[in-house]
Amino acid sequence: MKKENLVEALFGAGSHFGYSRTRRHPTVTPYLYGNKGGVDIIDVSQTAEQIETAKSFLDGLFASGKKVLFVGVKPEAREASIEIAQSLRMPYVTERWIGGTLTNYVETKKRISKLEEIKEKKANGELDKFTKKEQILINREMVRLSKYFAGLVGMTKLPDALIIVDSKKEHNAVKEARKLGIPMIAISNSDCSVGGIDYPIIANDGTVSSIRVILEALKG
Repeated sequence: MKKENLVEALFGAGSHFGYSRTRRHPTVTPYLYGNKGGVDIIDVSQTAEQIETAKSFLDGLFASGKKVLFVGVKPEAREASIEIAQSLRMPYVTERWIGGTLTNYVETKKRISKLEEIKEKKANGELDKFTKKEQILINREMVRLSKYFAGLVGMTKLPDALIIVDSKKEHNAVKEARKLGIPMIAISNSDCSVGGIDYPIIANDGTVSSIRVILEALKG
């Protein structure tokens, strides 16, 4: 997408709306166009450039078969994150970031394997040998594991990068990725610290339309 078209799409999606000046994090100040009625206005011309830079990085990862983990837990980000991650056959977290998802990946992998094992046994009818009470308990475990780990099935090792919606809300994911040296792309509003974010995308991270436009642009 040409820059002028992307800027227009960002404006149309309301990506230029930041939060109130009182909530502003100093690290985003260079990316603001101004302030109107007490609300920070984000310079979406810079946002478009940030998207293109991040997309160039992602294109290289996708071309070499690398895995990128989408993290879109807030309700406004969930649907787009799942849809785009699945279309790219990438892993995703959209319910809750479980502490240690990355830094204790050995345990995460065990839970993914357990989920896959239960699903396989259910599909093969192997659960029929258990009592009804045991089957209920096993199904409950499958539902619980599916809620938090279904999006990670197929992620056999640590991801090569993360795409995060709202780096402030998902500070635990940011902290774990930073600790492990995993590159991050983060859609971050004016209340977020973008220090330590490899590819910050300063934009409204609180509306469905803004999040979708940006994720679609990153997908290409």
